[in-house]
Amino acid sequence: MEEKVVLVTGIGGNVGQGIIRNIRSLSYNIKIIGTNVIAFTEGNHLCDATYITPYAYDDGYVDSIVKIVKKEIVDLILPSTDYESYYLSKFINKIACTVVTSPFSTLEVYIDKYKTYNFHKQNNIPFAQSVLPSHYKGEFNECIAKPREGRGSRGIEINPKQYNYLDKDYLIQELHRGKELTTAFYVTKDNELHGFISLERSLSNGATKQCEVVTEYDDKIKNILLKIINCIDIKGSANMQFIVTDKGEIVPFEINCRISGTNSIRHNFGFQDVKYTLQEYLYKEKLDLPKITKGKAIRILMDVIYPDLNDESNAYIY
Repeated sequence: MEEKVVLVTGIGGNVGQGIIRNIRSLSYNIKIIGTNVIAFTEGNHLCDATYITPYAYDDGYVDSIVKIVKKEIVDLILPSTDYESYYLSKFINKIACTVVTSPFSTLEVYIDKYKTYNFHKQNNIPFAQSVLPSHYKGEFNECIAKPREGRGSRGIEINPKQYNYLDKDYLIQELHRGKELTTAFYVTKDNELHGFISLERSLSNGATKQCEVVTEYDDKIKNILLKIINCIDIKGSANMQFIVTDKGEIVPFEINCRISGTNSIRHNFGFQDVKYTLQEYLYKEKLDLPKITKGKAIRILMDVIYPDLNDESNAYIY
């Protein structure tokens, strides 16, 4: 099989590292290029070559990707962070390879939780009620203050005593108590829901630490996902985070239009969205059907040893 070249961004994070491990588990002949904002990361040992880039929102990011694509003759880019998806989609016409991302108009909605709330409200799609801090009048029994464009669980505060320190970059969201689940789903180029998997999870520093496959809410979840993809153009893998209340109500509070952090876990439970992405966008193959199995997963701490490495010379700088 002819060698293909795939660039995975954000290899310092669990999303990018999971994507690479999934690619390595497959039988495809793929050279993996990794990028990150620093040279020395846990993900370097998984790649065939690594490059340093600016942050996605900084000047020079897209130009650095353009140079790497040209030098390495990259076939496909898999972004692993929201901002990289956002800016690569915005400037996709400058990049001489396939970038797997939803359209920029979609990412503009889903990178901002307040825009997400308004879009869902306009289209009668469930979402946690949200208001800007300047408009909040104490109408929620419990609330959570969070960045509109927050990443993970950073910057959030539950039931804050004051709101005057919050600015337009924050929102106040109604806090629902119950089970926290994340559902990964895959939408084909033909706008078909290829499948999904839901995990009940516990978090550590904003990332999934332990989770279990859950299927009892599948009918309700599927109805919401179909409403979403009938109203807005999502491509490839995405995920919906939500609370299941004591009454069984599904309350989404975040949508991410990219491969998400549990990709390496769900791959082993029969939902292989990294593989589907390669099949559809790189090899033009028929997508395997999801075969969901039940089970639990827990993440552990491990060591990565780089013998004799005493500087950051193991990555190219662009």
